[in-house]
Amino acid sequence: MATYKKKGYKPKTKVEKEENIEEGSTTAEVFNTLDETASKTEDFVAKNQKYIFIIIGVVALVVLGSLGYKEFISKPKQANAMNDMFQAQKYFDQAVSGAATAKDSLYNLALNGGEGKFGMLDIIEEYSGTPSANLATYYAGTAYLRLKDYKNAIEYLSDFKSEDEILAPLAKGNIGDAFVQLNQPEDALGYYEQAAEMRDNEYTTPMYLFKAGTIALDLGEADKALKYFKRIKDEYSNSTEASKVEVFIGKAQVLANK
Repeated sequence: MATYKKKGYKPKTKVEKEENIEEGSTTAEVFNTLDETASKTEDFVAKNQKYIFIIIGVVALVVLGSLGYKEFISKPKQANAMNDMFQAQKYFDQAVSGAATAKDSLYNLALNGGEGKFGMLDIIEEYSGTPSANLATYYAGTAYLRLKDYKNAIEYLSDFKSEDEILAPLAKGNIGDAFVQLNQPEDALGYYEQAAEMRDNEYTTPMYLFKAGTIALDLGEADKALKYFKRIKDEYSNSTEASKVEVFIGKAQVLANK
């Protein structure tokens, strides 16, 4: 058991004196070790201070360079990209909402530009690495899908990265649509399933659950299809898909019981 020694206490026995000497010796040894370590550190710094200052300078340049790039290059580049993208986006919007006879030409204008303005492909090349270039890959992929160029649609939509509630699942689902047109239903089903699970909302989730269910039926996976259709009925009763899902539930049940 450790004993508490009062302030001013003086050892009386020989053993206590030896213990005090030993404690003093240990303490001195610790301080000596610390002194030696500090001395070695000082020597190292003195010998290598040139290289240390170089390293510090490089780190500072990297940090300042990164901040400068964002402030003086990245931000203006993004602003220019948004301005140059305006006309291409306008063509795309007109194609979506316009007359069927003009859609193909408008999608081509959205892709390649017109009236001396950039198209989505120009934005992707000229402003690579910017948010606008990333968004342009979505527009380009979707335009190719509408133009029935399914391989290019898959390529561009696969390059699109987003955390957006709607655009992220739409991009995956559009890839699924392209694979349907290429007669690759297994691939299409995988992308529809991804699109359905990426976000939970009343628009994209039931839409892609329904598409996944219909493809699963075509592939003979009635149990999987039934699960997707029932989920639409139970969880998304206000969706457009819910109004027609009962028929598909019945069909899936019949096939599942065969």
